[in-house]
Amino acid sequence: MIEQYIEALIFASDTSLRKEEIAICLQTATEHDISEEEIDRCLQNIRSRYADENFAIELVHIANGYQFLTKKNMHPVIQQLHIQRSKKKLSQASLETLSIIAYRQPITKLEIEQIRGVNCDYTIQKLLEKDFITIQGKAEGPGRPILYGLSEYFLDYFGINSILDLPQLKDIENIGEIEIGEKAE
Repeated sequence: MIEQYIEALIFASDTSLRKEEIAICLQTATEHDISEEEIDRCLQNIRSRYADENFAIELVHIANGYQFLTKKNMHPVIQQLHIQRSKKKLSQASLETLSIIAYRQPITKLEIEQIRGVNCDYTIQKLLEKDFITIQGKAEGPGRPILYGLSEYFLDYFGINSILDLPQLKDIENIGEIEIGEKAE
């Protein structure tokens, strides 16, 4: 069980975990003194288990501590993940436009521009490229403008199940009405 605790501690830590930190956590959680030799034995067992080629990660001694890292042969695929994630960062203009679309969908570009007061061509194009919004059809009005709405990726990215999970505007407005020094209820 101690070995599993150590494995869980290292996995949960976002930086390398020193033996002293492991010992303190184990002692506090289990109320038993764990010897440094026992910690070393557990670390060696964990390292041996993850050395198997069937695992994509390994236990590495780094910065006077231990951390799980991906094996070197996995770096090309991990690099692609980082490239994809970096493409998903949103500017302030994108967030504003996305908020308008979220609460008013389906909505045309002209309606978005009327709310924001600026041209949204570039922002809408970037949101389409990043898969945050989709084209949901055409409006019935003159010129049949394109209607935009949220994509499934938007829901996944922001960790919500449906647009019904978005904060309601009335909840947001109430927060802004609190006087300085008052507590929100």
